[in-house]
Amino acid sequence: MTYFKMIDSPLGKITLTSDGQNLTGLYFEKQKYSIDDHGYQQNLKIFDLVEEWLKKYFQGNICPFTFSLSFQGTPFQTMVWQKLLEIPYGHTISYDELAIEIARITGKKKCPQAIGQAVAHNPIGIIVPCHRVVGKNGNLTGYAGGIEKKVYLLQKEKVDLSKYYIQERK
Repeated sequence: MTYFKMIDSPLGKITLTSDGQNLTGLYFEKQKYSIDDHGYQQNLKIFDLVEEWLKKYFQGNICPFTFSLSFQGTPFQTMVWQKLLEIPYGHTISYDELAIEIARITGKKKCPQAIGQAVAHNPIGIIVPCHRVVGKNGNLTGYAGGIEKKVYLLQKEKVDLSKYYIQERK
């Protein structure tokens, strides 16, 4: 069974989802690749813990999370999402660097496009920091919540954005 709670944030409405024990989703309103059916609205302890963590995060506090996550994806996606958790607060990594690391772990050929798809489908935004993944040439590309949210989150983490750019869409 899936439960949900809607909360407010500096970036607009966020939907949290849970299986009753673990956080299974954190989605911005109108986010690309979000879930359509939220399940049952419920006040759960996990939601209180996540909401408190998010308040601290948006205040600029660096704190580890103490609640559990449950990924609902393929084994490959789960591996990528686990690697995202290793990107430190205030740091970035390129899709290419992430692809090299995944190739090293799996022993398979590097595939940045597959990495990009897994990152794009990350179901637990902010906490699983897909916003910290950038193009290898400095392009701030690929954020399902919207590029303006990615910029906001990186600024919140005091990332020096002077070496990055946003490519104009034609």
